[in-house]
Amino acid sequence: MRKIAVIGTGYVGLVTGTCLASLGHEVTCVDIDKKRISTLQDGKCPLHEPGLSSLMQSNLNEKRLQFTSDLKKAVQHAEAIFIAVGTPENKDGSADLSYVKTAVKDLSLYINDETVVIIKSTVPPGTNDKVRSWMHLHAGRAFQVVSNPEFLREGSAIHDFFYSDRIVIGSKETEAAQFLEDFYSSMKTPRLHTDPLSAEMIKYASNAFLAAKISFINEISSICEELGADIEQVAQGMGMDRRIGEPFLRAGIGFGGSCFPKDTKALVQVAKETGHSFKLLSTVMDVNERQKNLLIEKALKRYGSLKGKAVAVLGLSFKPNTDDIRESPALSIIQRLQELGAVPIAYDPVVRSIPFCTVVDTIHEVLTGADFAMICTEWPSISDLSLEVYENTMKEAVVFDGRNCYTREDLEGRNIEYHSVGRPSYKGTRSNKPSSRL
Repeated sequence: MRKIAVIGTGYVGLVTGTCLASLGHEVTCVDIDKKRISTLQDGKCPLHEPGLSSLMQSNLNEKRLQFTSDLKKAVQHAEAIFIAVGTPENKDGSADLSYVKTAVKDLSLYINDETVVIIKSTVPPGTNDKVRSWMHLHAGRAFQVVSNPEFLREGSAIHDFFYSDRIVIGSKETEAAQFLEDFYSSMKTPRLHTDPLSAEMIKYASNAFLAAKISFINEISSICEELGADIEQVAQGMGMDRRIGEPFLRAGIGFGGSCFPKDTKALVQVAKETGHSFKLLSTVMDVNERQKNLLIEKALKRYGSLKGKAVAVLGLSFKPNTDDIRESPALSIIQRLQELGAVPIAYDPVVRSIPFCTVVDTIHEVLTGADFAMICTEWPSISDLSLEVYENTMKEAVVFDGRNCYTREDLEGRNIEYHSVGRPSYKGTRSNKPSSRL
């Protein structure tokens, strides 16, 4: 068992600290947000992440996990300190390292010489060296710093921590690398030892590649709509090729969240600083922004004007099983609907309010009397909803599905007009034939 400090109780810090405690370590999570710390000390999890609340409670009860706003208390006896603070984007898209810099400056006042500092935050290449120099500046001595990027997906973070595809250990010192190797020895996850620059780059490159995969399939979906092909079948056939793989080949209204948009922009900026124009990733971001407007374009083509239309927006989080609405396509869609004079009302099983739109408690309430519906997040309560509900509650059952929740077989015999992504539209039993492609 090791004494561990985790700086930052956001998504990465809280999941990391809780899971490390589950491995048997004595973990203290520290944050400057005293209100958040008070909530955590009371055993209340501020994040919607499946399994996190119960795991946190279990470790609190076993006295392996504690929370504090007292940095000195957290780090002065720690054998390892994980830095897991946020790195939001600057106006130019680059990563803002101010929280990392502040954390390093403060911990340098109390850290022991033998303590290993582990960077868990997503940071641009070269940050490991900066952390070393900042610590030397403030403490007057050298420390061991290891880059250990996280690969946690919101909605499945607990599983991803314990069953990740790899643990990356980026270090210049053999002793520090061995410390982390021993630290993770109880886990069967493959380990990859690299230099710090490569470890930092692995995280950015991985997220950028997955973002590119999503934008690629969305580009293919646009061609499928023009040709009359079915993007679901195309993606299935592509995914059967082991060189390509099925994950992230789901056409839709684009990616969001706290990682892909931010990290992709940051990598473009990193490339720019080296003198390289990363045109591929710039295009990935352009495609993603365009995709967010896809359902609006389909609705405008269907109705001509959206002024005065009551619109049911189904789903607010950027993906299921999280309450994270950062960069969510749903928010862009709602704001665009309002600009066009429509009246959107939203439903989400977890996100209960947003500042600029009414959010109701039930899916039946949001659909009642709606002129049309837009599916933005494939929560089970949305994707599994009987099509009969649309038929019985809306003014007219017209659905624009940004996540391709229903199949052609689901639609057969239904009096519903259905427009999805990369597939022919369906006009219901009135014609019982696909409509002209949107």
